[in-house]
Amino acid sequence: MITFGLDTFGDVTAGDSYPQVIRNVVEQAVLADRLGIDAFGVGEHHRDDYAISAPEIVLAAIAARTERITLGTAVTVLSSDDPVRVYERFATLDAVSNGRAEIILGRGSFTESFPLFGYDLADYERLFSEKLDLMAHLLDEKPVTWSGTVRPPLSDQQVYPKTESGRIRTSIGVGGSPESVVRAARYGLPLVLAIIGGAPARFAPYVELYHRALKELEQPEQPVAVHCPGFVAATDEEAVEVLWPHARRMLDRIGRERGWPPLTRDRFQADITEGAWHVGSPETVARKIADTVQALGIQRFDLKYSHGTLPHDRLMTCVELYGTQVIPRVREILS
Repeated sequence: MITFGLDTFGDVTAGDSYPQVIRNVVEQAVLADRLGIDAFGVGEHHRDDYAISAPEIVLAAIAARTERITLGTAVTVLSSDDPVRVYERFATLDAVSNGRAEIILGRGSFTESFPLFGYDLADYERLFSEKLDLMAHLLDEKPVTWSGTVRPPLSDQQVYPKTESGRIRTSIGVGGSPESVVRAARYGLPLVLAIIGGAPARFAPYVELYHRALKELEQPEQPVAVHCPGFVAATDEEAVEVLWPHARRMLDRIGRERGWPPLTRDRFQADITEGAWHVGSPETVARKIADTVQALGIQRFDLKYSHGTLPHDRLMTCVELYGTQVIPRVREILS
């Protein structure tokens, strides 16, 4: 059975302070829980356009006000963190949330955390590879003996607290490189594909590669999830008109940093019609999500619903429409 989540990076909205944005994210998660949405993920960033740099604390605040929703990250930037501390923080979150914690490990789409925490971008690949290997040992919740080049070794070291279930739910988020897909399979961890550009169907070979690699590496079968941008409003026209100025400012800023051309309205519309963006009325978004699920054979769909300066009231409406109309309609179509 497919499950449905929502992801946000705590995008700084027009007129709101960083503290207010964080409080707004908590309110959005509380609404998602009340509506029966399965999962809520918050990203980790260290730059001025996003308010959340310590996702576990935000998730703990959400845990205190919710009952059932899974609480995770989108993503935890493992390369510039310490795996032992990541385990400790999430094991603690798992305790206060009664077993609802989830980690999605990744390298992130921005690099500000590397100089902030004293890491060299030249070590980008080595940092993630070695820290993921240590994290895989920690997740077993047994004494850890490990050595590498990016942090001091551990010798028969216990790490606390232990979880009640014996393991924190953990996945690997990838942007679409075959090497990353195979690495997730090597560790037997579930895969999350971040589909932020292009038609979702073109990622089918990565899903096939992942399942083939699991089989060849004699790992048990694991679920696959996708994370896609989107926005829901009452009508297709309203959704596009409301989203466009906020998405343009957000993507143009990122584009200037990365050397991309300015976003045009035609290109944005094409991304909605044929690409990764799931935008429109509840019926339109539900049909596109159903198409994505069927094209990729996935077990979970997460909608990244916050975009730049989109205001809190619009985000709350999006969450409500997603929970009350989109998800039931997707289930109906898929049945």
